[in-house]
Amino acid sequence: MKIFVAGATGVVGRRLVPSLVQAGHEVAGTTRRPERADGIAAQHATPVVLDVLDADAVHAAVAAERPDVIVHQLTDLSAEDFEANSHLRVAGTRNLVDAALAAGVQAMVAQSIAWLYLPGERPAVETDPLDPALPPYRGVAALEEAVAEMPRGVVLRYGALYGPGTWYAADGAIAERVRAGSLALTPAWTSFVHADDAAAAALAALDWPAGPVNIVDDEPATTADWLPVYSAALGAPMPPTARHAAATGRPVSNAKAVGLGWKPGVPSWRAGFAEME
Repeated sequence: MKIFVAGATGVVGRRLVPSLVQAGHEVAGTTRRPERADGIAAQHATPVVLDVLDADAVHAAVAAERPDVIVHQLTDLSAEDFEANSHLRVAGTRNLVDAALAAGVQAMVAQSIAWLYLPGERPAVETDPLDPALPPYRGVAALEEAVAEMPRGVVLRYGALYGPGTWYAADGAIAERVRAGSLALTPAWTSFVHADDAAAAALAALDWPAGPVNIVDDEPATTADWLPVYSAALGAPMPPTARHAAATGRPVSNAKAVGLGWKPGVPSWRAGFAEME
């Protein structure tokens, strides 16, 4: 198939592009930065320098490539600018979906997040409601609603991404906070997924039916469980315990993804954190 990867140089995109090429697909990948085009070409994909917030440019690029599937892996978190990331989810996704429909593209696979479910103790499944009180809700809801307009729109609700190049890498933003002692042990829930497994899910999802799918590992954990392991892997001191902290978030189930044939290559963050460099 001909695949158009929007966000080919991000954490997931740069892992996904070579996997798509190896699987025999013809791949075009976008980047906002011209200096990153050679890296896409080195992965045997066609680089497309594109600002997805420019609707005319997106329409022209999609019309020129005429892909079978668009894979939307766009984020804007390099400066921890959450408002910019929300705007990208709203306007960038809108531009991609409009361009796809105009060009007759039949399918889209898009990155979303798995930590927006209403709080609870039972592992969340895809039919459970999202929490509109959480700050990312507006952008995520707009993204998922737009992707649902596609003839076949698959939404990958990723857990917290970790691995090289992520915030949880040894040189990432979360590691910096741990070393600074600014994170504490709490009962808040997190469901992780290694970035390699996130890319593998995007490849698998080319053939999945429409709808949202949680992409998380097999072991949801509270911060009180995972943070000591993570801190030890970094060689950082044991974090303090937050007194009277309320339980927030919710564990997330990957049963639907597993039923579709995906399974995490790194089934637990415990093994993944142990391999940090």
